[in-house]
Amino acid sequence: MKAAAFDYIKAHSITQVFDLLQTHGDDARVLAGGQTLMATLNMRLSEPALVIDITGLAALRGIEQRGDVLRIGALATHTQIEQSALVARLAPLLTEAAPHIAHRAIRNSGTWGGSLAYADPAAEWPACLLALGGTVVAQGPAGERRIAADDFFTGLYATALQPEEIIIASELPIATEHQWQGMLQLARRHGDYAIVGLAASAQRQGGVLRAPRLAFMGVGITPWRARETEAVLDGKTLDDATLTRAVAALREEIEPLPDLTNTPDTKRHLAGVLLQRLLASART
Repeated sequence: MKAAAFDYIKAHSITQVFDLLQTHGDDARVLAGGQTLMATLNMRLSEPALVIDITGLAALRGIEQRGDVLRIGALATHTQIEQSALVARLAPLLTEAAPHIAHRAIRNSGTWGGSLAYADPAAEWPACLLALGGTVVAQGPAGERRIAADDFFTGLYATALQPEEIIIASELPIATEHQWQGMLQLARRHGDYAIVGLAASAQRQGGVLRAPRLAFMGVGITPWRARETEAVLDGKTLDDATLTRAVAALREEIEPLPDLTNTPDTKRHLAGVLLQRLLASART
């Protein structure tokens, strides 16, 4: 199929983007990496009257440390994140997760901000943002505001962004000496969406986990935190008994949605497998 006809404007400033969004409302779509939008246009799942190209806005690029946070610009590509030495040092979870995202051609074009804005519950970046307790920096006509990851994903492909706002960056707490971060996922083939995936972080001292954050992908309408399981793990030594209790708690807590090939019971079992494997790796 081919996309329906639409007008195209390459924005020369963020202010112009806001003006166009105010003028055109729901008839406008923002183009960043285009790895999702172009597909939905061609399948006519999206038929905007106007596409606003923001790829020329240098202010939305870059990866840098600002004080005690790692700031990732909305237009940073998956590959740039994957290859960044700064990311590997300050947010190693992202370096670990990036190779799981589709294939190289998509990682070369797809963007950090685009993935967060699309809010696919099976995607890696939303789960990573949630696992790290990051913050989305949004901007609109009224100025900037910061939205905690726990509050950002509101439903299936839905976020807390206002209609005239765009993501300009995200801020992630910098990994400390005692922080552990990890990710595992199970997919039918490399590059496919995960059947179930898990991104996690915690403070680790002497084999004890504190303040764990367990963010699952592919199990609900948003990336999902297993808060009851986190409470089981918090302040506990990662011995075999603790792992057994945590897996049991997760399988009691989780209510996964099915997909085309996997039942809720299959996903519940696989979520427990991933948790056990990831926690076992945290003991080393």
